[in-house]
Amino acid sequence: MISVGIIGASGYTGGELLRLLENHRDVEVVHATSRQYSGVPVSRVHPHLQDTDLKFQDMDPGRMDADVIFTATPHGASMKIVPEIIERGIRVVDLSGDYRFEDTGVYEEWYGMKHEHPLDAVYGLPEIHREKIRKAQLVANPGCFPTGAILACLPLVYEKIADTFIIDSKTGVSGAGVKPTSLTHYPECSDNVIPYNVTSHRHTPEIRQELSRINPVRLSFTPHLVPVTRGILTSAHTFLREDLESDELMEIFTGFYDGEPFVRVVDGIPRLSAVRGSNFCHIGCFEVDENQRAVIVSAIDNLVKGASGQAVQNMNIMCGLNEVEGLDFPGMHP
Repeated sequence: MISVGIIGASGYTGGELLRLLENHRDVEVVHATSRQYSGVPVSRVHPHLQDTDLKFQDMDPGRMDADVIFTATPHGASMKIVPEIIERGIRVVDLSGDYRFEDTGVYEEWYGMKHEHPLDAVYGLPEIHREKIRKAQLVANPGCFPTGAILACLPLVYEKIADTFIIDSKTGVSGAGVKPTSLTHYPECSDNVIPYNVTSHRHTPEIRQELSRINPVRLSFTPHLVPVTRGILTSAHTFLREDLESDELMEIFTGFYDGEPFVRVVDGIPRLSAVRGSNFCHIGCFEVDENQRAVIVSAIDNLVKGASGQAVQNMNIMCGLNEVEGLDFPGMHP
């Protein structure tokens, strides 16, 4: 049995970790921390988790005793606590952006803060780095936007069919976290579509970094907030370097992702409802116009494959467990 601790368990990603691990046959959650809710039963904050007897703890990370610790903490906070955990020989899956970049200068430029404690980490996208994840002590869980975007572009980059991408993503409001802002306040986001950080979103260099590991790319990214709770729908636009029909494009994706447990190549345009609550990424569309502009569409749940589900998938790989354990269920359409 793998013992697990969750630092920052009262937020949306913490709640998803608890939900997914509740029925994981090989895991016991021994610590769920929250300063704000110390001593409060988990079920009072996460009302869907009525069968757990866990209570939140305000615990120093240095006192946590577990095989794996998830740090579901804000950017800038993880770097202050992860090194101490790593020094104690505990494996860590960090859900913040603190350890996603090979070059800390890129992190400092895009996140606007100095990186105090750089460490070697493996970028936790199993579809690219599965073998490195197996041996890792620290896995940097990918951002939600990069997960959907990278998976939508990866086969084309690998096959050198395209090298320039315009990525447009629509995200649900839960991606902004529990604490409401002027942007996510219901009267502002309801019945609205809001582009933000139009040319300067900090997930841009993360997408570029991972695709450029395969082959160099040029890439632009724009996110939009839409009035849904969960999900990210990504449209990746690119001009193909060779003439291909839609069915040929779909065949390339089908072959590339053959055997991947959580990527499904679908006929038609993916739906957010089809992946809601699940760890699956659906990829489809594959339309090509007369200018050889191809459009690839992916759909993920931002809190699952885009965060906590992928974190559990990484933990499974790190611990030598069945990769799909605790995650092998479909979405919730409609």
